[in-house]
Amino acid sequence: MKSALPWQHVALALAVILVWGTNFVITKVAFVQIPPLLFAALRFIFAVLPAIFFLKRPDVPWRNLAGYGLLIGLGLFGLLYVAMNGQISAGLAPVVLQSQVLFTILLSVWIEGERVHASQWAALVMAVVGISVIALHADSNTTVLGLALVILAALGWAGGNVVARRSGRVNMLSYVVWASVFSAPPLLALSFFMEGWPTIKHALVHADAYAWLSVFWQSAGNTLFGYVAWAWLLARHPAATISPLALLIPIVGMASAVWWLDEPLPAWKIVATALVIGGVALNLFGTRFAAAKALNDPVNPQH
Repeated sequence: MKSALPWQHVALALAVILVWGTNFVITKVAFVQIPPLLFAALRFIFAVLPAIFFLKRPDVPWRNLAGYGLLIGLGLFGLLYVAMNGQISAGLAPVVLQSQVLFTILLSVWIEGERVHASQWAALVMAVVGISVIALHADSNTTVLGLALVILAALGWAGGNVVARRSGRVNMLSYVVWASVFSAPPLLALSFFMEGWPTIKHALVHADAYAWLSVFWQSAGNTLFGYVAWAWLLARHPAATISPLALLIPIVGMASAVWWLDEPLPAWKIVATALVIGGVALNLFGTRFAAAKALNDPVNPQH
């Protein structure tokens, strides 16, 4: 796989980042009418229906589809949505979620034997310090529980990235739709158990057009377009090349939260965000610099 990204692939990644970055405020507002676990279940139900009747199941093992569906459905969105429902602000959620970049790299090292450069370890330290700054400023808007839930959600996202890479070059639209079959049922079951039928019924009956448009935006924009495009890129490029591009998501997410939800932007938020994004940027550019240096070194060629 090539490490350099063609401009078309860069444009595709930026489109995904724009969709994912604005997603946090759209979701936060929708939770007023639809509880988080039901919202997540509806997201994947409409990702499956009616598309599954028109798409052939991809030629991958069922366990691969199940793994991706559970990690992205329950692991990422189940935990993220619960956290965003009063446990973490819409502006900080995308910042903390960027720890998925580091988890993806570490999982790739552990499972696939990818090599980690010194700059990547430095990037990890910077990101950990940034998240620690957020933890030190925990309050009623961003709690320690919310922070922990989003970190676990990031781990679920990273696991989904690794599983998607192992699927090889398949039709990613078909892959995401069929994997979503394993996302919706457990989310719906948890919604019944934790949110209750009366709350579910009230949401389904009384949700307005904005709430339903938010659900369909999640299904079409975030799930079908976003994760198909991201998984497609991961299947063609190393995780250490694609994953760091997500460093732009917290910038878009925080800016949209400040603009749309009037979230405050104190200095510590800027510092924490700069540390996390700086760590991810160091991982991206440090790795490329090391690779370029190794290729130009006739004595110590890159392994």
